Amino acid sequence: MTSQDPLTFDTLYSEPSIIGTLPIAPAWSADSERLAFLWNDEGHTFKDIWVWDKDSQTRRRVTHLGAGRTSGEPSGISELAWVNADQLAFVLAGQLYRTDLSGTIQPLAIGSSGITALAASPDGKVLAFRSGNSLVVVAADGAGQPRTILSGSTFVGVESFQWTADGRLVLVEADDTNTRKIEIPYDAQGEARKDRFVRAFPGDLLTRRRVGLVSAAGGDVTWFDRLDAEDAIWGYGVSPDGKSVFVSSSDLSIKNYTIFTFDAETGARTTFYAAHDPIKIRPDWQVAFAPDGDGLIVLSDPDGFNHLHRLRRAGGALEPITAGRWEIAEFFLDPKGTVHFISNEAHPAERHLYSVRMTGGDVTRITGPAGIHVPTLAPDFSVFADLFSDDMTPPELFVQSLGTTDTPHQVTQSPLPAFAGRRWASVRYVPFKSHVDGAELMARVMLPHGFEPNGTHPMVVGSVYSDGLLNQWGGRAAHPSWGIDQYLASRGFVVVSPEIRGSFGRGKDWNRAMLNSYGTQDIEDIADCVTTLCELGYADAKRVGIWGSSYGGLMTLMSLFKKPGFYAAGFAGAPATNVWHAYPEQGWIMGLTEGEDYIERYRAQSALFHTAGLEDALTILHGTKDEVVLYADTMALVEKLIRQGKTFELVSLPGTGHAWAKQDRTLTRFAYGKLAAFFERHLKS
Repeated sequence: MTSQDPLTFDTLYSEPSIIGTLPIAPAWSADSERLAFLWNDEGHTFKDIWVWDKDSQTRRRVTHLGAGRTSGEPSGISELAWVNADQLAFVLAGQLYRTDLSGTIQPLAIGSSGITALAASPDGKVLAFRSGNSLVVVAADGAGQPRTILSGSTFVGVESFQWTADGRLVLVEADDTNTRKIEIPYDAQGEARKDRFVRAFPGDLLTRRRVGLVSAAGGDVTWFDRLDAEDAIWGYGVSPDGKSVFVSSSDLSIKNYTIFTFDAETGARTTFYAAHDPIKIRPDWQVAFAPDGDGLIVLSDPDGFNHLHRLRRAGGALEPITAGRWEIAEFFLDPKGTVHFISNEAHPAERHLYSVRMTGGDVTRITGPAGIHVPTLAPDFSVFADLFSDDMTPPELFVQSLGTTDTPHQVTQSPLPAFAGRRWASVRYVPFKSHVDGAELMARVMLPHGFEPNGTHPMVVGSVYSDGLLNQWGGRAAHPSWGIDQYLASRGFVVVSPEIRGSFGRGKDWNRAMLNSYGTQDIEDIADCVTTLCELGYADAKRVGIWGSSYGGLMTLMSLFKKPGFYAAGFAGAPATNVWHAYPEQGWIMGLTEGEDYIERYRAQSALFHTAGLEDALTILHGTKDEVVLYADTMALVEKLIRQGKTFELVSLPGTGHAWAKQDRTLTRFAYGKLAAFFERHLKS
């Protein structure tokens, strides 16, 4: 029997979690015989190391640091790396440790703190990591002291790094010396506070980045300079023979893309590939050296869809490996000549693992069940770990063989027993079309128990955002909104996540309409979704609400301001109201601060300048310490609404940053409680 009682926030957002603890950081041993991951089998937040053995097909808990730890405790071990077949290194609270498979723990790198990005050398003998902004190495056996390879400072430091096949380190150094710094004053816990952030606005000087190569023993760094250090870096790597370095790069607008190659010894630069695309709005590139040393494998969309290509020489043509009206999100290279990749080929809301020969040919789908598959392939490419979820199943870790039809082996069982005793909302996918240009789109629709398409249900559209059409537990996963979605559905609401332009998977021309169109094309897509669903009887058109956070907050406000009367109510979390204060990278869509049209173009995409149209119920929720979307921008909006005599509600969260739904469960319950009560009040009366 399953319970049909309405869900409560205590049931949804408490510890232990009813959906269990997400297994994270899966990593294979070098011999591909064991899989390590971080997890808690009782639904608590503290994660320990677990290991699954391929021969015995069993898992075991290696560390017991979370034993007895329950609500309010830290999240536990954050990173791990295999040292050899029987030992792992891990990070706990910024400190480095080593454990064997019996759980005997020893500290490593004593004196180093704030450790992140842990990675073992190819032979497992050396561990590299970031300590603050510095790149540090230490012997994996604990011998000797940690050694700083490249020192960082407050505004200059190592942003990322990789081990090369021959045991060197290739890295990106980021320099924010000239980047704008802002101070955010706020009140929290009974006192006035002020925090400082590095935060550029459109038109500002940007972070300067450069790629370098250095020995793990230390010494001079060989730097590989691009034409403009403020250009973005989307990827970098070293060739199998160690003689060349590539850097995948674009300008701020992402309309001009270049792959540079460099001589690893001299730093001499070659423009290996260059492309100009005036309608590009997504930087979905990926590049890798071909394992056989014959050029590069490039993921790009010259023919309109993101596909695999081979680029054999500088200035040469991209040779297609795959093609079709679907897209590839990521690829993995098997040195034996196969490319494995993640794609939405089967369905716009699904992600599966596929394979194809580097020479092209037939594509083979490897994963079976409909949903979202996130693979971690073993070093010998005989097997892979699969973090799988669908609309009705919280994420679980599976192991599946490559090249066989063996049934995947389930490694984790995360939800609590109470999960099976609840009735969860069913999900269906409904296609709709844009009235603007006829583009095909799709909506993820959650239905309350006993739903009938009779046009009487209240409907909540949200959390609205790009890339929200996903067949996984909770749909869009950027916020922990799975709980509020289920809460609303258990109370009779239809809950909808519409596909909008600017999302992955439908091709470049499909996304073209979003160029310079924040708060215009996106809200038309959402409105077309609402119109279609109401015409099909999913909801009462007079009882539709909309909500979103950040960019979703922008769309919520613009939907109310530009379409008065279309929605009965809107709830905007941390809404981006003024694109002059967006991150410069948002210039991909909104355009740069140049050209005669730039001021009018920015005004058109800023909700702050469209407030006169507000007629419907509105609540704004914002954290006072938000450096991503400034609380000051919400205050500017509030002042304008007051001057215009508008009625609205404001919920301020003291000392809270941009991720207001993730800070802690108490705050999550409070904020989502405000949202639910707001829609109950305005959509059910």
